Amino acid sequence: MSTNGIEETDSLCETDDLGDAELCMIEEEVVYTQEFLPTYHSIREGDTVTKTQVVEFNEKPESLFFNDGVRRIDFILVYEDEDKKEFEKRSMYMRRKRRREYFEASLVKMGLELEATPSVVNDKLMFVKVHLPWDVLCTYAEVLHIKLPIRPNDMTPRPSMWRFFTCITKHFYPDEKLIQGETEFFTAPFEKNRQDCFHIKDKDLFFTPSMRSRMACYILSRAQYELRGTIKKFGITKLLSSGVYKAAYPLHDCQFNVKSKEEGCPSERYLLYKEWANPINFYKMQPLDLIRKYYGEKVGIYFAWLGFYTMMLAVAAVMGLGCFIYGYKTQETSTWSKEVCDPNIGGKIVMCPQCDLCKYWILNSTCETSQTLSVFDNFGTLVFAVFMSIWVTLFLEFWKRYQAELEYEWDTVEFLEQEEPPRPEYEAKCLYDRKNPITGVTEKVPFTSCGRCVRVSIGIGTVFFWILLILASIVAIIVYRLAVFITFSYKLRNNNLKNLEPIKEYVTPQMATSVTASIISFVVIMILNILYERVAIWITNFELPRTRTDYENSLTMKMFLFQFVNYYSSCFYIAFVKGKIVGYPGKPVRLLGEYRNEECDPGGCLIELTTQLAIIMGGKAIWNNIQEVLLPWVKNWIFRRCSASVTEKVTPRWEQDYQLQSISQLGLFYEYLEMVIQFGFVTLFVASFPLAPVLALINNLFEIRVDAWKLTTQSRRIVPEKAQDIGAWQPILQGIAILAVATNAMIIAFTSDMIPRLVYYWSFSVYPYSDNTEHTMQGYINSSLSVFNISDSPFNLTDIAISTPSNLTTCRYRDFRYPPGHLWQYEHNIQYWHVIGAKLAFIIVVEHIVYFTKFVLSYVIPDVPYAVKERIKREKYLTQVILHETSLKVVTRRLKPLVDNTIGKDVKNLNKEEEMEMKATLTPIEENN
Repeated sequence: MSTNGIEETDSLCETDDLGDAELCMIEEEVVYTQEFLPTYHSIREGDTVTKTQVVEFNEKPESLFFNDGVRRIDFILVYEDEDKKEFEKRSMYMRRKRRREYFEASLVKMGLELEATPSVVNDKLMFVKVHLPWDVLCTYAEVLHIKLPIRPNDMTPRPSMWRFFTCITKHFYPDEKLIQGETEFFTAPFEKNRQDCFHIKDKDLFFTPSMRSRMACYILSRAQYELRGTIKKFGITKLLSSGVYKAAYPLHDCQFNVKSKEEGCPSERYLLYKEWANPINFYKMQPLDLIRKYYGEKVGIYFAWLGFYTMMLAVAAVMGLGCFIYGYKTQETSTWSKEVCDPNIGGKIVMCPQCDLCKYWILNSTCETSQTLSVFDNFGTLVFAVFMSIWVTLFLEFWKRYQAELEYEWDTVEFLEQEEPPRPEYEAKCLYDRKNPITGVTEKVPFTSCGRCVRVSIGIGTVFFWILLILASIVAIIVYRLAVFITFSYKLRNNNLKNLEPIKEYVTPQMATSVTASIISFVVIMILNILYERVAIWITNFELPRTRTDYENSLTMKMFLFQFVNYYSSCFYIAFVKGKIVGYPGKPVRLLGEYRNEECDPGGCLIELTTQLAIIMGGKAIWNNIQEVLLPWVKNWIFRRCSASVTEKVTPRWEQDYQLQSISQLGLFYEYLEMVIQFGFVTLFVASFPLAPVLALINNLFEIRVDAWKLTTQSRRIVPEKAQDIGAWQPILQGIAILAVATNAMIIAFTSDMIPRLVYYWSFSVYPYSDNTEHTMQGYINSSLSVFNISDSPFNLTDIAISTPSNLTTCRYRDFRYPPGHLWQYEHNIQYWHVIGAKLAFIIVVEHIVYFTKFVLSYVIPDVPYAVKERIKREKYLTQVILHETSLKVVTRRLKPLVDNTIGKDVKNLNKEEEMEMKATLTPIEENN
């Protein structure tokens, strides 16, 4: 079962005192002592283990408290009662029971309070409720550097630019009557010994449920469950994987579709479903503050990024749709497409075979493909590709600004890596001493410098091996394309598809090969993804990153590298390899010495790239929706059906949540990965498929609500986590944005036929290369097809199709070469070098212009808005003043009794001294008298 990030550990740290041992707590700048971290207290061997108190369910299904109605439930542990198991397996069950009892006793020793309740549905299940008392909360709030309110924020908020359109925009926001804004506070990291500085009205409400769950998770991940001499084992994940516990999760506060009747319950889950997760609200803005409050900053920042990305996609989708409409409207005016379809031009041009066993074919048989290609391959595509290069820069720059605003509003501006505790796995392997270069303190680390190099080398080697495996699968698909193209060419040219008469005219050998290869490629991608996930997780675990953020960043880079090669390699092949090195009919280039390289249609390979993108994007979206929506719903439905016999019983809140699906240990990792891969398709190859932003926009409008629906209705509550930004995904997006400029420029130059057409229009359509007096596109098809003498062909003339003229002596092929009989026959002609020069010049000019524009935009648009900078400085200043004044008041209040007492003593001493002086003065006078 998943524990939402709770980790497995087996500690091997040795200490002198086994009864009060301190495990390895390694920080880069701070090494906490045992007194500060009571988590590391252990139970002495031979001590009596206190068992958890068992109570019956109090018939309050929506209660979030222990049976006393006072102590809040902060976490739930679920296990099967070993006493009700079969006798033949009792030895294994008793071992689990000992571990569980020791673990729960460790929790009690750390200060937690437990209460167990039998299941209402299954008499074998037990639910252990975990409560963190005030003192424990204060301790771990300081350990985790949780920022808490010290005084209401009296700064004037910045007015919204949409305030003048409130009457219109209010319909696109959640209902303010249901989801009300909260009071803003100045905040500061909590300190246990300075509680008087913080705004504490009610101790029960001071720490939010999400904060309490986060602290409970932290403690559970470090509590011991077994002690054998100097070997200590701790962490809830190992107990879950070994079956000691079946689940561990925080509670939802109510049912998703019914508001809680419990007094004081905010019913935030119900509000989230009603105004956010319900699909009918797809047009509304997201209640990000409530999402962050309920699920934590990490979930909140994901949905903020996804919503911002979707909103920016709307602009790109409008431009892409306009480009597509322009191409569709102008396809009838495409001169080169008309020449292909013209019976007097394309109908009389006999094309050379494109494989060893293929037939000669007539050019106008590709009429439909040429007309479709003209929709995507036009001057509007060039404008759109440049626009998308600028769009991606604006998206990233504006996201940085928006992210900075969220950091300020959500108190994550100063969230540093030093504040993040080490992963339990890292702590458990701390065996070697190392001097911290910053603090100079000797600390424990899990491996030496040499050991770290070995781990990194093995990890890198494994990554490269699997990348080569991916490339091998791509080569296999290429071989399939080469082999199956022969079969399709033979059958289609012989009209063997009589049953497909309505669509036969649209089916060409190239199209049939491309579609089937794309489908096979998609299936291979889906299968390999399962293997890559396991390999990437294994490598990352082997590297043993220190913190949770380091772990996720390392895994992110590996998984994205795998997915990048897996998803995009076939697209790169079609765009930049296919049809580029094919030779000519008399001397074709062969792959592996046997298979003749593929050739493109007379119109180019752009239509095949478009087909590949459409199939992969569409198939991936359908597959992901099946996984995200259908599978969780079916699993929950089956679970409910199996429990149908007892549905009339009242089930408590914790048991209702147990029936939901667990969250993956990687949390939102796959959601990010899915969107970033989509971002790559939208930006890297958009020059070949202007409708990609439209499809991405439609998918994302559903994706936001699907993710929200799954998280709110079908899944247990995720453990809230702190996050400042989207982590390693930010540099990945920036890398894709830089690469997108080059790929789109190269697609237009090498995959599209736009540059050759422009070269012909401006140079070869007029004198001295033509008799035309004005620039024109007429004659382009004849100019772009070279002549080959059939007598030089390795093919048999008897293979010529029936419709081919019997007196055929030459055929045509796509290239710029001198004709037979020329001094340099079959060598590249002057037009070829003009085209190559124009392509290189186009790439250089476009890249430099776009990159310069991107640089200027990045420089002009600051990452953090000026107003946010000022507010951050102002808040930091006021926070320091408030804490200083509060400290002075505390010191003054504590010193006042001491000062008053001291002054009183001084006055008494002064009176005694004056009295003695008077006596000393009067004594001689009295004696003289």
